[in-house]
Amino acid sequence: MATLSNSPITQVSQMPTHTNLQPQLLTRLFLDLRGRRFEVDRETIMNLPESVLLCLFPNGLVLSRQSVALSDGGGDDEEEEVYGVDFDPDCFQFVLTFFRNASDNFYGTSTTLGLFAAQQQLFESPTSEFGPAASQNPLLSKQAIIVLREELEYFSIPPKDGQAATDQNGIANDNMVDIKRRSGDYLMEKRNIFTALQRNVNKENNVAEQHLIDMLCMSGFDRDDEWGFRALEPSRCCISSIALVLLKTGIMHHPNGEKPVEIDNAQMATAQKLLLFWRKPARKCWWDGLDVELPAADEKPAMTVKLWARRVWTLELSLV
Repeated sequence: MATLSNSPITQVSQMPTHTNLQPQLLTRLFLDLRGRRFEVDRETIMNLPESVLLCLFPNGLVLSRQSVALSDGGGDDEEEEVYGVDFDPDCFQFVLTFFRNASDNFYGTSTTLGLFAAQQQLFESPTSEFGPAASQNPLLSKQAIIVLREELEYFSIPPKDGQAATDQNGIANDNMVDIKRRSGDYLMEKRNIFTALQRNVNKENNVAEQHLIDMLCMSGFDRDDEWGFRALEPSRCCISSIALVLLKTGIMHHPNGEKPVEIDNAQMATAQKLLLFWRKPARKCWWDGLDVELPAADEKPAMTVKLWARRVWTLELSLV
């Protein structure tokens, strides 16, 4: 028979009771990206593309701190709790800078008016062709950014001369490591966004992929565009790339406001198709295999290798 001191009910009743334990919302985060520190405010983090947030915080993003509510007196000062993040710091800075410039250009700054100020008539004019539905179109009141990311894993198949190989444990010898490094350098120079996908379209006659290229090029990209940021991942046969462009909505601003803002309805209809990817990143994966000529380097002769690449594209629309 259980004694009173061992009763689970008694044990619970003896615990201190806290009421109104509301987690404190963090207004800023301190991030350590591979040894480089960033201080980012809450609003900036929330505006980042969901696909980028998943890379930064694969286990989920927590913007509150429950433990503060349990401390004596609570306190208003935020402790500098640094989050370690395995993400390229230069890529993160590229995204932050692009989003900040896009926001300033659209909403304006303390000294300049942005494009949004000139678009107020689209909501206020009683004769607006958009009518009440104008307020339901986020492309009229937000700056839209197309986010395109590529994760490229590559695999090098060396010549059959036996010099480049792996041992029984799968560890590459120096010759194999050199081929992998030179293969990565070769791929890094191929910065054009659509070359590999267009090659796949031509090979497979894939109509859906051709439509994807056409839609992106109608919405803000050019067919000869290059990746805005591209880098080899450390100690991996993997290249990460990202491209950011402002969505072409068809909203036309005239110099010095000499004419009211106009809208190209056909372009707006195309832009609205991209809303399918708002907060809903879409992914596409395909394999690409080529025989490539690696140029001579560091006293190593030129050679032909079979280079396989597994490419994963992530497409998303962000509204700032």
